[in-house]
Amino acid sequence: MKSTPFTHLHQQLGAKMAEFAGYNMPISYTGINDEHAAVRNNVGVFDVSHMGEFILKGEHALALIQKVGCNDASKLVNGQAQYSALINQNGGIVDDMLVYCIEVNKAYMLVVNASNIEKDWEWIMQFNEGNVEMHNISEKTCLLAIQGPNANKILQPLTEMDILNLKYYTFVKGKFAGVDNVIVSATGYTGAGGVEIYFQHEGDNAVKIWNAIFEAGADLGIKPVGLGARDTLRLEKGYCLYGNDIDDFTTPLEAGLGWITKFSKEFTASSFLKKQKENGVEKKLVGFEMIDRGIPRHHYKIRDHEGNMIGAVTSGTQSPTLNKGIGMGYVLNDFSTIGSEIYVDIRDKQLKAIVVQLPFVK
Repeated sequence: MKSTPFTHLHQQLGAKMAEFAGYNMPISYTGINDEHAAVRNNVGVFDVSHMGEFILKGEHALALIQKVGCNDASKLVNGQAQYSALINQNGGIVDDMLVYCIEVNKAYMLVVNASNIEKDWEWIMQFNEGNVEMHNISEKTCLLAIQGPNANKILQPLTEMDILNLKYYTFVKGKFAGVDNVIVSATGYTGAGGVEIYFQHEGDNAVKIWNAIFEAGADLGIKPVGLGARDTLRLEKGYCLYGNDIDDFTTPLEAGLGWITKFSKEFTASSFLKKQKENGVEKKLVGFEMIDRGIPRHHYKIRDHEGNMIGAVTSGTQSPTLNKGIGMGYVLNDFSTIGSEIYVDIRDKQLKAIVVQLPFVK
């Protein structure tokens, strides 16, 4: 298993560790519900240094991103980020990603999922005609997500960059906790506010920044948070997890990601997706809440009231905020409307659930 520059700190803090995407990662410290509440109501810190980062440079960098990504990156100006996805020839999702505009038309950073780094790199490279300079900086890039309503207030004293007024999906670059060239981005995977910070793993940068953040947040009770709470937090907001809710065989239109699928340009399989939009999808990703008591899990079958199989759960948990079972899953289009009654196979029983509007937690 690979380690991040923070792995030894997680172990010192007594984190429950497990393998994730080839890395030895913290799953929880004090418990998922406790950590979940800390992020929703206060502030928590995630080590997400396992994520992948690519730099694309040159006058053809934007054209390459436009070709492989479904969102319209030409709308970005310096200091803006965008959620997008890589699309395969059949309209499926190779990966979802963030696109950072460092310099318009000339320099971009793509942030991809840890388990897809090599796959994504090879996918993009096949469309690079040699005129875009590409650098995989994943191994030397640290990434911390400081999330929660008090995150920005805690971090502001550590930098002269204006973090307090950072707009959603924008970023700044400068000195942070004495370390140069740190990107502070108003993005995250929790829906609780806060930022993500990127910096190079050199010398004692990682420990220096980690310690500075925890010292700054000590009075407010800042907590380290593991991947367990990261999953419950993102699910309450209806955010997709690659490998569960989206993959190579699901299209962005089926996944409810039509808002990042822009037909104002041509991209991989855009003509196929345009037809799918015109004809309508056969299955849709929906959110549902359990009416009967039970916790839905990945791969559990979803049925109609007559017992016919109509889909499957992609993500599910007991919501710490709502204190009830929630989940997402693909169902036949006829059962995707808000208020539709569906049934989830849980421990040999068909338990009632209802399709609801996402996000689960506003």
